[in-house]
Amino acid sequence: MTHTKPNPRRRNGSRRTRLRKRVLAAYDTCWLCGRAVDKTLPPGHPWSGEVDEVIPVSRGGDPLDWNNVRLAHRICNERRGNKSPQAARAAFAGTKNEKTEQTFKSDEV
Repeated sequence: MTHTKPNPRRRNGSRRTRLRKRVLAAYDTCWLCGRAVDKTLPPGHPWSGEVDEVIPVSRGGDPLDWNNVRLAHRICNERRGNKSPQAARAAFAGTKNEKTEQTFKSDEV
């Protein structure tokens, strides 16, 4: 039987819920594409707002750190995956920059 790791975003559910509310209140635009986020859309809708980690959890980012979270469209967050912000923006623009993937940890936001 294989054991799966617990989701670190849920290790402190009430803290993550409060952080999500702060992010939704503080930001109005998607940090990846720069377009407005419609906060009235239901969760799960491709253009709804959700919390995205600047440094993804899979790369060592803290999902509960205010300095590591931004507002993103669900679709933008899904397309980004665990790429660096610069690599994701380049992919959105239709280009690929291998160097930004290699320097992910040192990226400035």
